[in-house]
Amino acid sequence: METEIELKFFVSPQFSEVLREKIPHNKILQHSSRELGNIYFDTPDNWLREHDIGMRIRRFDDVYVQTVKTSGRVVAGLHQRPEYNAEHTSDDPDLSLHPEDIWPEGRSIKELGGQLQPLFATNFTRELWLVGMADGSQVEVAFDQGLVVAGDKSSPICEVELELKSGQTDALFTLARQLCEDGGMRLGNLSKAARGYRLAQGFTGSEAKALELVEVTQQDNVESCFIKSLEYALAHWLYHEQAYVESPSMDCLHEICSSLSFVRQTLAVFGGIVPRRASAILRQELKWLEQELGWIKSADYLDDLTEDRGHALRKLDAQKALVKQLHVMRSDLPSENEVLQLLESARYTGIILDLSRWVLTKGWQPFLDDKASNAMSGNLVSFSQNQLDRTWAELVSAFPVEQTLMPEDYIDEHYHLNRSLFSGICFAALFDQESRQAFRLPWADLSQGIDELLTLAPVRELVGQLEGEEQEQLQRWLERQQASILHAMEQTRAMCMEVQPYWKS
Repeated sequence: METEIELKFFVSPQFSEVLREKIPHNKILQHSSRELGNIYFDTPDNWLREHDIGMRIRRFDDVYVQTVKTSGRVVAGLHQRPEYNAEHTSDDPDLSLHPEDIWPEGRSIKELGGQLQPLFATNFTRELWLVGMADGSQVEVAFDQGLVVAGDKSSPICEVELELKSGQTDALFTLARQLCEDGGMRLGNLSKAARGYRLAQGFTGSEAKALELVEVTQQDNVESCFIKSLEYALAHWLYHEQAYVESPSMDCLHEICSSLSFVRQTLAVFGGIVPRRASAILRQELKWLEQELGWIKSADYLDDLTEDRGHALRKLDAQKALVKQLHVMRSDLPSENEVLQLLESARYTGIILDLSRWVLTKGWQPFLDDKASNAMSGNLVSFSQNQLDRTWAELVSAFPVEQTLMPEDYIDEHYHLNRSLFSGICFAALFDQESRQAFRLPWADLSQGIDELLTLAPVRELVGQLEGEEQEQLQRWLERQQASILHAMEQTRAMCMEVQPYWKS
């Protein structure tokens, strides 16, 4: 058995020129090109896929190799999967070539072998470089160009894989950073096999999914919770990046922003242990990216206002003129094409690479003193209770129940409220589900209410463009809308303060 450790990138066909220019900056140990044909197998009910197992037979020249990959980890494009290879003589699967204990329980090897059938194929040209890195590590760089084929359907392959052949995982990231410094590379968490299954099953695109709670237990210590939180954020981020590329949607961009905010809040929550200098450059770059995507909320508000030909403004005499102006404001925001350019930019890809490297190599540890190291190995429940107590105190201070708050008071605290909700994502799974939902839902509703207040802002900007009765009518409409939203929010705020914090139950 081998453990395959590699980074995958989606690129354009022209990227081969970049490789030929940049790879010689390192020591080239070998260089070759070959045609590869791969047939992937599974049962009619996709039993191997359900157990996260991939099986293929690869042919090059007159050589056949049967490969089985079992479940592993994917963190920000870094794939780590146990891999079993065996020489073969044909395109017919032979399960006896591999150890018996790699197959899932529930079906005998004979039964499973009799059910296997070809599902899809990947046929591509692979250009290979074996690169010697300065630290002595060896990295294989593969540029693959060809097709995934399932029946009468096909999808292009154009990707770069960096596989660690010997040495340190860090060498993969060092080389990846060199190759992506001019952009044109997008980290991928979809293998060719995953793309083949999608093609065979008529997959039409991934749906956006809201951030859920990090799967921590009372057996986790503080550091393992820190790692799980960052890994989950990275997985959520890359899932929605891929979903956006497949089918651009604002929902996917919102979830990328949620991932960013969650990473930044996780660094803040654990900042009492991990010194700021350990993540200074990362935090600076994450903040830059969050600012680059800061227009997304504005786009969301404009989309809500112009939905169904401006249905929200239907009672206004100036509805058509207002909707026209709102569409102009929306068109001034970045386009899908500009977003895709950002996703392939060097700085964007570098952020994901650096964050992934930092997590995988535990880049904070050299900055920890003995006290901090002990805290990282400490009890997670008590740490989480202390952090949630602090967050709760901040919320009580920001939304004091004894005061009547104005719209600007709520808007000023919107960012901090959302960051507080992100804090709970790290820890809430440790506590009773019913109690945590009863606590978190009113606060989430309050955040939604602030969004509704902010949706009025683009319309308010247009008041000065109207005159006479139309202007007065719009002003009255804004006042009514704001008063209605604020009334509901005040009731929600009272509910928030009445609910017992779930970590104190």
